[in-house]
Amino acid sequence: MFNKQKSMTYLVTTILVVAYLLSACAPVATTTVKPTSPPPPTDTTMPEPTEKLMEEPEPTSELIVLTDGFDRQVSLPEPAQRIVSIAPSNTEILFAVGAGSQVVGRDEFSDYPPEAVDITSVGSMYGDLNAENIIALEPDLVLAAMINSPEHVQALEDLGLTVFVLPNPMSMDDLYQILETAGKLTGREIEAATLVEGLKARVDAVISKLVDAEPVKVYYEVDGTDPNAPWTIGTDTFQDILIRMAGGENIAADVQGYVLFSLEELVARDPAVMIFSAGPWVSTTPASVSERAGWGDISAVVNQEVYGIDANWIDRPGPRMVDALEAMAMILHPERFE
Repeated sequence: MFNKQKSMTYLVTTILVVAYLLSACAPVATTTVKPTSPPPPTDTTMPEPTEKLMEEPEPTSELIVLTDGFDRQVSLPEPAQRIVSIAPSNTEILFAVGAGSQVVGRDEFSDYPPEAVDITSVGSMYGDLNAENIIALEPDLVLAAMINSPEHVQALEDLGLTVFVLPNPMSMDDLYQILETAGKLTGREIEAATLVEGLKARVDAVISKLVDAEPVKVYYEVDGTDPNAPWTIGTDTFQDILIRMAGGENIAADVQGYVLFSLEELVARDPAVMIFSAGPWVSTTPASVSERAGWGDISAVVNQEVYGIDANWIDRPGPRMVDALEAMAMILHPERFE
C-alpha cells in the first residue's frame, strides 16, 4: 500500500494538487497558530534582487553538461537566456538565484515572487501545456520538475526543445545543490552561491538551538477531507526531512511517500503536535480539527497543539523550505527560541 514518493506522485494527483500545485493559485497564507503560538520566523523572505543581480550574465562558450532529476544528461552550449519554467518551485528558484529576468514563460500556477505573475503563462502541467506558446517564446531551456511527468518531458523534447528536470531535495544539502545547478544553467553561479550561503546560515542557526532537544511526536496532514482516513507523509518526502530537522519525530516514519492513515492508527500513535498545510483553499483549521469525530483523544487536539504552516513554504521544494523549517522548529520547541 505504501509506495515510493515518485510512484505516489501519479496515484495521488488530487492530493498533490491540493497540497502543492493549488498553493500557487492564492496569495501566501498566514501561518495558523494557537493564541499562545511562537512568533513567526525571522528573515524568511528572499532578498530583493540588487541592480547587480539583475544584470544579464556574461555569455560564455563553455559547454554546460549536467545530469537532471530523471537521470538524463542535458547539455547547453552556454547559460540559458530564455527560460520557460513549468513548475512553481522552479520559478521561485530562478528568481531566487537572480535569473528572473531570463524567465520568458511560466506555468499558470507560478505566482511567487509576485512579479512572476506578469510573465507569459504557457498553461498547466496537468495536460494543458500550450506547446505552440512555448515554441513561440523561443526558449533555450525548459525547466521542469519531478511533478512533471516523463511523458510531458519527452513530448517537449520531441519538439526540439532542451528540457532539464530539477530533482526534489531529499536533504538541505540537496536543496543547496539544486540552487547551485540552477545557477550553472542560467549563468548565475555567484548569485546562487550567495543565496546558498545565506540559507545555510539560517539552517545552522536553527540546528544550533535544537542541540539535545527531546524529539516531539508529530503528525503532518496533507489532506484531511476524510477525517477517518487522512493523507499524511512518511519517509522519502521533504516534509519528513523538515520534521526531523526541526526536532520532531514523524509518527508515520515507518512508511514511505504520501499515504493514507487510519484514524485508529493515528489515535494509537498519539502525536503531541499536528501540523497541516495552510492556505485559503484548505478548510482545515485548528478549530475544525477539534470538532472531528473520534479525534478528541489525540494529545495534539486535547492540548490545542494544532498548527498550519503556509503550503507554499512546506510543499514546494524550493528556497522557502528554510522558512518552513524555522516556523516548524519554533512550533515544536518554542522554549529554544525565546
